[in-house]
Amino acid sequence: MIIPVRCFTCGALIGDKWQKFSDRVKRGEDPSKVLDELNIKRYCCRRMMLSHVELIDEVLKYETYG
Repeated sequence: MIIPVRCFTCGALIGDKWQKFSDRVKRGEDPSKVLDELNIKRYCCRRMMLSHVELIDEVLKYETYG
């Protein structure tokens, strides 16, 4: 859905880095190097970034008004 603001395991802030990470990976950069440059070193935080799937656009298709 939406990237969490904090890592579920350690509580480190990761939400503010998602847009930079996503943009750079879409341009073809290596995710491992991008995470290193964004100073995301812990395995738990790296997992949060690498395994996140943007589903908000899919969910909004089924929103009902009323």
